[in-house]
Amino acid sequence: MAHALHFVASSAPDARAALATMLQTYHDVGPEEADVVVALGGDGFMLQTLHKFLGQGKPIYGMNLGSVGFLMNEYADTGLEERLAAAEPAQIHPLCMKATTGNGESYDAIAFNEVSLLRQTQQAAKIRIIVDGKPRIRELICDGVLISTPAGSTAYNLSAHGPILPIDAALLALTPISAFRPRRWHGALLPHRAKTRFEILEPEKRKVSAVADDFEVRDVISVDVAEDRTIAMTMLFDAGHSLDERILAEQFID
Repeated sequence: MAHALHFVASSAPDARAALATMLQTYHDVGPEEADVVVALGGDGFMLQTLHKFLGQGKPIYGMNLGSVGFLMNEYADTGLEERLAAAEPAQIHPLCMKATTGNGESYDAIAFNEVSLLRQTQQAAKIRIIVDGKPRIRELICDGVLISTPAGSTAYNLSAHGPILPIDAALLALTPISAFRPRRWHGALLPHRAKTRFEILEPEKRKVSAVADDFEVRDVISVDVAEDRTIAMTMLFDAGHSLDERILAEQFID
């Protein structure tokens, strides 16, 4: 059975050229009629596509025309229908962020990879971490801290030496970024139901921004983060190259 396809591409020249090729080969029914969205680009563009089609119930099949492409499949301009017929789904749930700034404004955003707090100036950040209403780190002196989904655990979280999580793990990774004090704290694994609050200490002197995927809020004084299981998106991966397999294989790379 043929799929009803809609193609989207990043602004990169290679992705735009691939889009032109795909549109010559396959029929694009448009975003409303499609039952599969094919995203051409890199991991960043995949995140943008997940956000764009949020709540529409359309699985996303990515083809890598970027740098890393961890969330993408290998690009090929033929055999797409056969690959989709054999594709393996992975369902992911985002984090919901509520960030409050020093002037009292609040911003809500979702993140499929991670929510990260980052120092804005040369001053190290001072952050209190509260999990389910209980203070766990009263003063973390650091460049920042992040909380990651399993899908995002191989992205910024891994670069910050956080743990890799299986895609179906009911866990979140809480990982410091260049922690100065407490020096021996390397992060924590949280149950996916955990509600985490970050409070910025000395916010006038030690300014901090909060980033949910690519949405940034500057000069925050508090950030609340929790997973939302009522929101789900489906990504499609080639047979034998599921997201589960990729995450497992990443742990055995030299």
